[in-house]
Amino acid sequence: MGVLKVGGVAAVVVVAAAGGWLATSTSWGLTRREPRFPQLTLDQLTPAQRPVGEKIMKVSSVGLAGPYNPMIRSPEMAQRMYDLLDYLRWHTSVPTRLNEFAILIQGRLWRSQVEWYAHYPLAIKAGLSEQVAADLKANKRPENMKPDEVAVYDFCMELSTKQAVSDETFARAKQVLGDQGVVDLTALTGTYVTVAMLLSMAEEGVPPGKDPPFKPGER
Repeated sequence: MGVLKVGGVAAVVVVAAAGGWLATSTSWGLTRREPRFPQLTLDQLTPAQRPVGEKIMKVSSVGLAGPYNPMIRSPEMAQRMYDLLDYLRWHTSVPTRLNEFAILIQGRLWRSQVEWYAHYPLAIKAGLSEQVAADLKANKRPENMKPDEVAVYDFCMELSTKQAVSDETFARAKQVLGDQGVVDLTALTGTYVTVAMLLSMAEEGVPPGKDPPFKPGER
């Protein structure tokens, strides 16, 4: 999910102080009676957590919810992850449309409810076709992708599912993104696996009253 800036983005807005996001299982569709990590508010943070918590609150559309809720339990790691996400979201060499597409690919591979819920509107706002996103969500190779989207899709899928990238796929990605872009895209892909793992481990769910993108039993 990453650092989601509020200004001008018609995305998810969740006020952590009002209770945060429900902790639900993304794997089995079960609602836990007690969350693995109760939702923290800014007032509850320790002196070690407070500095990074204040930074998160300034730029995150989900407050301290989502991945930040478990992440801030390790404040030094949270600070370092915050800095990495800040680069990968706002200073990367990868165009925003392709960046958000890559995040959705990981969200789909992990069936990460929060990643998809948060990043789908950002991807559409950045110019990704709703049909491409719908095909991806349906676990199909999207039709009618633009050439640069094909390059990103093949690169991310091969790297994630085969743990390797073919020479042809690498060459196409490099032609579209350049050396720095390929490295940035790889770092983004790996980082959002980490985010998906944090969300899954902590059983962080979508906001109360919202339907999860992936229904139980869907593949």
